[in-house]
Amino acid sequence: MLEHLYSPVRRTLMDEIDWAARLIGIKGSRGVGKTTFLLKYALEFFGINNPACLYINLNHFYFTERSLTDFAGEFLGRGGKVLLIDQVFKYPGWSKELRYCYDHYPELKIVFSGSSVMRLKEENPDLSGLVDSYNLRGFSFREYINITTGSSFGEYSLGELFAAHESIAAEVAGAVPDLPAVFRDYLHHGYYPFYLEKRNFSENLLKTMNMMLEVDVLYIKQIEQSYLPKLRKLLYLLAISAPSSPNVSRLSKEISTSRATVTNYIKYLTDARLTNMLYRAGESFPKKPDKVYMNNTNLMFPIRPTQVDPQALRETFFYNMLHKDHRLNTGNRHAQFLVDDKFHFRIEEAAAAGRNKGRTDVFYAVDGITAGRSPCMPLWLFGFLY
Repeated sequence: MLEHLYSPVRRTLMDEIDWAARLIGIKGSRGVGKTTFLLKYALEFFGINNPACLYINLNHFYFTERSLTDFAGEFLGRGGKVLLIDQVFKYPGWSKELRYCYDHYPELKIVFSGSSVMRLKEENPDLSGLVDSYNLRGFSFREYINITTGSSFGEYSLGELFAAHESIAAEVAGAVPDLPAVFRDYLHHGYYPFYLEKRNFSENLLKTMNMMLEVDVLYIKQIEQSYLPKLRKLLYLLAISAPSSPNVSRLSKEISTSRATVTNYIKYLTDARLTNMLYRAGESFPKKPDKVYMNNTNLMFPIRPTQVDPQALRETFFYNMLHKDHRLNTGNRHAQFLVDDKFHFRIEEAAAAGRNKGRTDVFYAVDGITAGRSPCMPLWLFGFLY
């Protein structure tokens, strides 16, 4: 697998993880490259044909007969040091066996991947206080630029964008021909690494979305298969109206289920990284979200490719890029978002840029400009936050 590994970009998560920990969980939605990430770690830290590091997939038929604890013990006995485990949730009793390995094989390090739906600490008391959990996301706009243009731009903090967005934007624009076109391509297909594969991206993404529902939601949350049509319809109804305030009563009638179930289903879709929920400051689940967004812009195209609203794209991109390291809530009447309880952001197109820029309490993320002047910043630049 390492000999055939194709990974054109080094994910910044590789440097954020404390690799000294003995039990590490890598969560992420389907399609963001968890398997590739595990293999990239093996290649970078151990190289090819190093028996100290081994990758296994618990979805393999072999593990219907062989126990994980027994296998890990034999691997350690043969000189193994790091066990990389993929598809951990496909193995019954995985959390208990990981706990056994942690307690009985202190010289063995385990790194495992799992679905974003999994609540490693809350739903698996066996691992409480033991596992270091991290989230792998899809490509940022920065990573997409680095792949498509051969650039090597680094990430910036929000504070750095505030302080130097004009010079940063000028540097990027000078190195990337037709930056607006590159940004449009990213919004359409740049978030999921499988855009690099020579397959129809939209069809592949539709299959991935259905797998998220069938496996990441139904299987992990142990929901009966008969409820899949309700989940699919709910996702469709949310997608064609996003971003909007969900009418839970109407949705419950549309999919023939209770209001409480609708609210829970929206939470499951958010856990699966299909949607995002935006709350007013001070509110959270199980309250009804103020707005529901699609998780990322790529998800907006397969469902209604000819009717994607440009403003919805802008807001969805902004939410998705800031969500990794920042808290977002509903903004005031002049802004869509409140970031970290301090910064109000209005997302708009260039034609409307800064009509109210005399206000001192609002920043503008503007689509259609290559560079800006405070308080207006290019929308695409927020794709450099990770």
